[in-house]
Amino acid sequence: KTPQSCKSAAAAEGAQKDENTRARVQSTPNIPVGPIPLPLVEIMLLPVAFILLLQCAICAVRPTIAVTGTTGKVGRLAVQRLVKDGYKVRCLLRHEVSEVSASPDGSPADGSPAEVASWLAAMPGVEMVKGDVTSEDSIKSLMYGCSACLALHGARRTRKLSDLWMDATKDPAHSKNVNYIGVKNIIRAAQASGCKRVVRITGKGEDPWSIFSILINGFGSMAKAWNYEGEQELRACPDVDYTIIRPGVMGRTDALLPASLALAHNGGDLKVSSITHAAIADLSVACLDVPNAARCTLCAMTVPEGQGASSWQPLLAKVSADTRTFRSDLLLQHTLAMRVGGAVLVAIACAVAVVVASMLRTIATVLLQTLL
Repeated sequence: KTPQSCKSAAAAEGAQKDENTRARVQSTPNIPVGPIPLPLVEIMLLPVAFILLLQCAICAVRPTIAVTGTTGKVGRLAVQRLVKDGYKVRCLLRHEVSEVSASPDGSPADGSPAEVASWLAAMPGVEMVKGDVTSEDSIKSLMYGCSACLALHGARRTRKLSDLWMDATKDPAHSKNVNYIGVKNIIRAAQASGCKRVVRITGKGEDPWSIFSILINGFGSMAKAWNYEGEQELRACPDVDYTIIRPGVMGRTDALLPASLALAHNGGDLKVSSITHAAIADLSVACLDVPNAARCTLCAMTVPEGQGASSWQPLLAKVSADTRTFRSDLLLQHTLAMRVGGAVLVAIACAVAVVVASMLRTIATVLLQTLL
């Protein structure tokens, strides 16, 4: 081969190699190296942002809860707990709201109902509605647009001498009107407004012949009897879920003992014990987030330290709807027990009075004989 032809062949071979190199470069994918481009980062963060926005939306539409017995020992604590948990609260009041007169700890724990109402009204998301549980129109206004109701009210009327010759149930403060008619008003308002949950605080009332039932019914205008009848109205309503709480003796104690909470469901019984208002307020609010506590009758007490639970959540997780049959004759039994028990108490009081009078007469006779 001549030098000229060799040069031509080498040039052609070089051109072919360049062409092959360009083809390989063009077929190689364009893989980015270094920081991810900003648009790609935004796309990757979209699911996280969506979840956060969804959570914010859920919090923003937290349902409104109606509360009766707002300024009571349990009611005021329940309102505070609802606000803390992010609920909107609509409270029923029988009083005008006054200026706040707070205690040193920042809450009017010992203030008048009006002062407590004013303090609660200043909390975020709290609305006050003036009315009474005995007024059906008041309850309808209270529960309009609410998803649940905490029925924490209770009758405080004591028996009067005039009850012997007058119809005591005509008094709006009588336990029949507050504990029974008031609950019926709540049920009707719940049905009308679409409210699906009522949490009601009552008390143990299935033993009308116990000394405690006789005394409470005797001095408290049949409070236990009408509380039970209100329970029965809730159980008879198929389209409103209820949670009935029967607490122990509620009082103001500093704190619960560790692991001392106890709960019985299905209308079960526990030994009567003391329990704080705060514990019952927490239980009434906690029931709202526990679906299996619907249509359930609970007995809430305390037990010796270490034999119970430290919070209501693990206990509520084990409860279920009522399955037993509740007695329908207890109003008659409560009435009979109160009358028989009352007669016995009057007889005992008369016997004691006779004995005391006899003793005083004897003492007086001895003193006169000594002086003479």
